Amino acid sequence: MGLGGEWFSSVGGNTDSEWAFAVFLDALDGMGYDPNSASLNQKGFGHSVLRKAILATIKRINTLIAEIPDKERKERYEGLDCRSLLNFAVTDGHSVVCTRYVSSMTDEAASLYWSSGTSWQEDSSMKGRYRMERRDKGADIVLVASEPLTFERGLTSILEAEADESLPDDWVIVPTNSTLIIHKQAVMIHPIIDEYYNPNPSYLRTTGFAVSKGLDTTEEKERGE
Repeated sequence: MGLGGEWFSSVGGNTDSEWAFAVFLDALDGMGYDPNSASLNQKGFGHSVLRKAILATIKRINTLIAEIPDKERKERYEGLDCRSLLNFAVTDGHSVVCTRYVSSMTDEAASLYWSSGTSWQEDSSMKGRYRMERRDKGADIVLVASEPLTFERGLTSILEAEADESLPDDWVIVPTNSTLIIHKQAVMIHPIIDEYYNPNPSYLRTTGFAVSKGLDTTEEKERGE
């Protein structure tokens, strides 16, 4: 399961994100899409291709970790915790695909939110503070962030937002183990269905793992912790 030579040699450091991106580029290449294509700037790969490649990247990382023998994991890596928090964001210049993911059935992933509106403006009542303006139901701007950048209208879950469009939704929570796709200002959220998927939308995961890594989870904010 080695990387192609071009993508292996493109890594200039030792950070997880660099190697994960190399795996992503290798996945695109393996699907028959050249990441160096000159036509990329004109039309991109399309959000479906980007999503398939990022899902292949997650699957490959999970497979590589699962292949570490238990004995080696205990002796060489001193019982290394092999759960992974994989919040990624990739774009081809036309579409954006983000993931909120943890390789666990019981843990909550690090937080991820999105917000949309017609303009992102500085609040006239407080210098340096911005807010999302909504002059109509259209979305000229879509923001994605690990933490909400504004707090004046609270947080909304994706289920609440879909059930009642009148609810305040400055920042909508991306569910754990999901992809968020932005294409032509439209936002689409799909579950990542693998061995860590739980189809029950009300299933509560624990927050300890992400918090132990210095990351926030959406459930902490919903519970007021």
